[in-house]
Amino acid sequence: MSSQLASLSAADALVGFEARTLSPVELLRAVIDRAEKVEPLINAFRETSFERALKQAQEAESRYARGDARALEGIPLAVKDEAEIEGERTAQGSLLLSDSIDEITSPFMERLLEAGAIVHARTTCPEFSSTTVTHSRLCGVTRNPWNLELTPGGSSGGSAASLAACTTTLATGSDIAGSIRIPASCCGVVGFKPPYGRVPQLPPYSLDPYCHDGPLARTVRDCALMQNVISGPHAKDIATLRPKLEIPTDLGDLRGFRVAYSIDLGFFEVDPEVVRATHAALDVFRGLGCAIEEVTLPWTDAIRVAAWTHLKHLFGTDVARGLTSGRDRMTPYARAFAEDAQNTTAEGFLDATTVAGEMYPPMAEILDRHDVFVCPTNAVAAVPADLDPTSQEVRINGVSVDPVLGWVMTYPFNMLSRCPVMSVPSGRAENGVPTGIQIVGRSFDDISVFRAATAYEEALGGFAVAPFEQALEGNAATSDDRLK
Repeated sequence: MSSQLASLSAADALVGFEARTLSPVELLRAVIDRAEKVEPLINAFRETSFERALKQAQEAESRYARGDARALEGIPLAVKDEAEIEGERTAQGSLLLSDSIDEITSPFMERLLEAGAIVHARTTCPEFSSTTVTHSRLCGVTRNPWNLELTPGGSSGGSAASLAACTTTLATGSDIAGSIRIPASCCGVVGFKPPYGRVPQLPPYSLDPYCHDGPLARTVRDCALMQNVISGPHAKDIATLRPKLEIPTDLGDLRGFRVAYSIDLGFFEVDPEVVRATHAALDVFRGLGCAIEEVTLPWTDAIRVAAWTHLKHLFGTDVARGLTSGRDRMTPYARAFAEDAQNTTAEGFLDATTVAGEMYPPMAEILDRHDVFVCPTNAVAAVPADLDPTSQEVRINGVSVDPVLGWVMTYPFNMLSRCPVMSVPSGRAENGVPTGIQIVGRSFDDISVFRAATAYEEALGGFAVAPFEQALEGNAATSDDRLK
């Protein structure tokens, strides 16, 4: 019974809370019990606050009794170790910040807390969220609940792994090159990158169009619940959009919907298992009455180079501030990212922006003729959990690819930042790890993305979570697994 409760969706939990057939305390205790069993193996939490959370669950129970429950009252929420909460520690996966105390709360976190969500854990992320796997010198290796040898993805890897292992009900993520969608795909959960400006952030990243905060969940409906809480204009972020967009609960069917797709976006090596899973997902849309059309994009690997230049010039320069005092304590990939940033130039950044501008016209033409665009989320199901991208290789179809960006197909849509994108599961590879597809909408057309994802999920009868027994067998990891 505890296992069944831990896997409950937020939407179903809220119905139970309102009907008084389930209490927030019961749900949280089930989630905590699950975490105590699997956390030593998957290592998705940097820290927990179970006692405080249980007290808050008791308060939530009282709110339901009084009839003044809020939108997410009593729902367990795991928060990526990047979102600030005043008075708490946000270490960003780094030894350099392990003792820092937040002086402010991120705007989207304000909204989640005000809506009654209960933070019971901080989830792991790579140091400064600067790579696409999740391990660091601070927290060690986070593992995929479907296959403990492999990564849950990054940088919101702890959040996605926690959802897949049912040690939380909702989770937060951030996405500057795919950091919500990459782990959503690896872990078989749902992740939404809102369009730029939909969810408020703090400066300076509120002014970087690549950067987005957004929801991770086990169902599309839960993603919508969370998105409706965190979106909308905010006084601390001039880029936030007016008016607030609400995702409706009744989205209709997909008869007559037009779906464009590309398997490789013009330049990616894609694993055959991912190709097969993507075609299977397209067959689902076809069965729902959609018109499916394969399209060709004139994109090249220059996009990857441009994305890296942008990320290093802004984001990497910020990370590089730690080099002077903490170089030797940084995880190798974070140190390399920071050092590379020091070699970028304003001219290179301008060139990268030019490439991003040239990407949109062909995609705009496609989206003018279609309702959504579909492609794989990741080019391969997952890579090793402890992959060091500074010294180890990733190969797809026998071809060596960039070990950070070469196996993920997400960052082009950070460059096209006004397009909403959701990753949903598309199948499972032979190694047991899920695969995923991205559903890309026209600029600021979140509702079409949610409509397509909802109908797809319903056609599949929902998405599976990682088998409870798998992580308990402990076939790959130990509780004290740490990087040297």
